[in-house]
Amino acid sequence: MQEVQGTMPARNIVITGFMGTGKTTAGELVSRRLGRRFVDMDDILVERFGKPITAVFRDEGEEAFRTAEAQLCQELAAEHDLVIGTGGGALVNVESRDALAATGTVVCLHADETTLLERLALTSDRPLMQGEVEERRQHIRRLLSQRRLAYGAIPYQIDTTGLTVEQVVDRILDSVAADREAPGMMRIPVTSPEGSYDLLLGHGLLKDAGRLLANRSLRPSTVAVVTNEMILSHAELLSNSLRAAGFDPVPCLVPEGEQHKTLDTVRSLYDQFLAAGLDRNSAVIALGGGVIGDMAGFAAASYLRGVPFVQIPTSLLAMVDASVGGKTGVDMPQGKNLVGAFKQPVAVVMDVAVFNTLPSDEFRSGLAEVIKHGIIGAPRLFMQLEEEGPANLLQLVADAVRVKVDIVEADPFEKGVRATLNLGHTFGHAIEQVSHYQIRHGDAVAIGMVAAANMGVELGRCPAELAARICTLLGRLGLPVTVAGLDGDAIHIAMAHDKKRTGKKLRFVVPQALGDVVVIDDPGDAIVRRAIASVQD
Repeated sequence: MQEVQGTMPARNIVITGFMGTGKTTAGELVSRRLGRRFVDMDDILVERFGKPITAVFRDEGEEAFRTAEAQLCQELAAEHDLVIGTGGGALVNVESRDALAATGTVVCLHADETTLLERLALTSDRPLMQGEVEERRQHIRRLLSQRRLAYGAIPYQIDTTGLTVEQVVDRILDSVAADREAPGMMRIPVTSPEGSYDLLLGHGLLKDAGRLLANRSLRPSTVAVVTNEMILSHAELLSNSLRAAGFDPVPCLVPEGEQHKTLDTVRSLYDQFLAAGLDRNSAVIALGGGVIGDMAGFAAASYLRGVPFVQIPTSLLAMVDASVGGKTGVDMPQGKNLVGAFKQPVAVVMDVAVFNTLPSDEFRSGLAEVIKHGIIGAPRLFMQLEEEGPANLLQLVADAVRVKVDIVEADPFEKGVRATLNLGHTFGHAIEQVSHYQIRHGDAVAIGMVAAANMGVELGRCPAELAARICTLLGRLGLPVTVAGLDGDAIHIAMAHDKKRTGKKLRFVVPQALGDVVVIDDPGDAIVRRAIASVQD
């Protein structure tokens, strides 16, 4: 967590979100840490009306309260150095939201339904939260649905479920520091055995990439920008940013596609690095999807026995999965990623603006990894995708990424819990290989997750209802749930070279509940074959 003190600008810190998410508790602690004055908008309004908010709603109506609330937002927006806790509905008003955002960093807190019910049961002074438990539950769902777009318009979102107040405050201060460095940018710190690095998420970050990397002690020098011809427009924008920050970018081109993720392509990168005069202080920057990130990272890990490495993923799949955790490598004819190394980046820069040029099929394919992370560790994200979907694209990426960050921090070298990230991958990698990589990675993982869920049902691990939900969500988002034209025996044989096997035993990850998956070693050939058959069309 980056401390924000001393030189912090005078901009306000505004904490908003649904009732019961912890705005006041977190706001008071933020104010104490920073030595700022905390302002609770509801307290001021109670003082001005001379009565509790429930009485205001009863006697004068909600409209009178909202009018006074909007006026107070405008007043507070004219002040500085405040920590402001708003009411749950205060920033549904667009003018109020814009006014406070103009002079402060606005952070929106969330919590899951069960947590909200538990917290709100402790108070009876919420005018919009009266009645018995089931009535309150319905009120929560109705209000969250009504406010979904307003909350989603706020760039900084923090799910307080399961977090201590100190952890919530740390994330609020991280948001403030990131907003100061680049407005609207999110920063997720990652700790690894080699040190820590930042994941930087935002809209339009490519134009700021040079400055962001220089801020992270990357020495201005010749740098290799590994990319392909399909995204040269992004490479030009990145190169201009790098030059403005004092770097000398040299494009290093590789072919597009998994079929080119080979040692021969990496060898061509070594030649290009040497021709560019890269030394041990010269960074290798991967600009592209997961294939480019894997190859560039492996090249950076091995060229001159290791040079600095930066990930700038340009696909949804690469953002939420391949760019995080330091795994790099290339494929062999016998299987995927059989040769590689762990290479942690100096930073990962994720610019969601690149999605505007991403083919729709590629974006859809990336949703498979988002769903996978929802199953593994973000039930709320999975349920959002089942319903109306996250209102904020940055938050979709951030929620999915946080699942992987938490796991790779706990298991950086895949000795334990990190294996759970392979949900759907034992089947998926084999499907990719047998299709000669004509099936996209995300599509193959989607099919693999269905096979894994079906295997879980047969093993008594996965409820049939959950397997059906997974299959339904994948299909509703346009992802395949079956595969046609591939021989089941060939898929089974391809698994023999899977890098996740232990000895001769195959390893599978199956879901048991949302947020709960288990690793199964050697379930038996008959069960594996039936799982394969269950996804053959």
